[in-house]
Amino acid sequence: MQIHLTAPASIYTEIQLPASKSISNRALIINALAKGTYMPENLSDCDDTNVMIKALSSQDETIDIMAAGTAMRFLTAFLSVTEGTRIITGTKRMQQRPIEILVNALKILGADIKYVGDNGFPPLRISGKPLEGGAISMRGNVSSQYISALLMIAPVLKKGLQMTLTGNIISKPYIDLTLQLMKDFGAEAEWTNDNRIEVLPKPYTSVPFKVESDWSAASYWYQMAALSSEAKIELLGLFPDSYQGDSKVAELFVDLGIETVFTPKGALLRKTGICCERMDYNFINEPDLAQTFVVTCALMDIPFRFSGLQSLKIKETDRIAALVTELGKLGYVLEESGKGVLSWEGKREPVSENPTIKTYEDHRMAMAFAPASLRIPAITIFEPQVVTKSYPYYWEDLAKAGFSILKND
Repeated sequence: MQIHLTAPASIYTEIQLPASKSISNRALIINALAKGTYMPENLSDCDDTNVMIKALSSQDETIDIMAAGTAMRFLTAFLSVTEGTRIITGTKRMQQRPIEILVNALKILGADIKYVGDNGFPPLRISGKPLEGGAISMRGNVSSQYISALLMIAPVLKKGLQMTLTGNIISKPYIDLTLQLMKDFGAEAEWTNDNRIEVLPKPYTSVPFKVESDWSAASYWYQMAALSSEAKIELLGLFPDSYQGDSKVAELFVDLGIETVFTPKGALLRKTGICCERMDYNFINEPDLAQTFVVTCALMDIPFRFSGLQSLKIKETDRIAALVTELGKLGYVLEESGKGVLSWEGKREPVSENPTIKTYEDHRMAMAFAPASLRIPAITIFEPQVVTKSYPYYWEDLAKAGFSILKND
């Protein structure tokens, strides 16, 4: 399936954003470990969270998490401390995404995990049991989801967990998000210095919990505001004291001409008309925002150099390669220079006739490129349904904002 997008001349709208997938999935795991009597409220209605809910309530021997990378990492740790033997698997792409670092760490803690197929990759056979816990060391530049998966099970380990992170620590806001949610459910978990986290063996308690709106989803509306000629967009359920690291988007978009005014209902986005001439930023702590800023800066003719993108290569697709290819169709020649660095210095080529953007089974490719229709008429998005992974009503919200969306099966 594909859709053809035509953008409105201006955007004046109010949008109820989806709940945060990152918070939803963490809250579900922690609540399950707490043997919660309350179900977290306002859970994200996206594929990744629905997969998590189904997995946590299923008694099936095989758990298929499809393309949900977060669910694969978090459930691998959860199943390791949960009685019973399960096989966890996913899509063909999921079976190509590495998980050896997490598996090795869990084995050090005493977990019983075996590879069903290729070593280092799903599917996994996990025989859950009580684990001792204790001290463990990991590289700080691995996926923060590995670290979060281990942290969340730490309160139920007999000796808790003393985790030392070596080298450069990437995506630290996601680790902090996990620690904050753990503490909301009664855990005692703290950074004891710049690279060491200690979690005491104190079980979680069941508490009522409500999930806030998703700042990652908000980034695409910031993008639309920046690319439009006129815009006033209110995003409901966003607040300045968010747990989410991606709330950094509000500060970053100031350089692209968008100010944020917080209201009792959420965040109001307004154009200032004041933009930077160039943007250089290290996305090591906010990798999920990278596609938004790459596409936005290119379409605004703002040269950029973005670093800290190394984790993009092991996401739903190789996001760096995908950005280079798809922006090339729109006439922008990007360069990947060095590890995790992507830049555009203003080089242009002719735009492909009737450009069709491939989404590579990646929800963020679809959502980051849809706003390009504000600058490039009648753009086409291939396999647009991938947005259900995190923002199921994205296309309906675009239609509400005045975008014309024509489907072609």
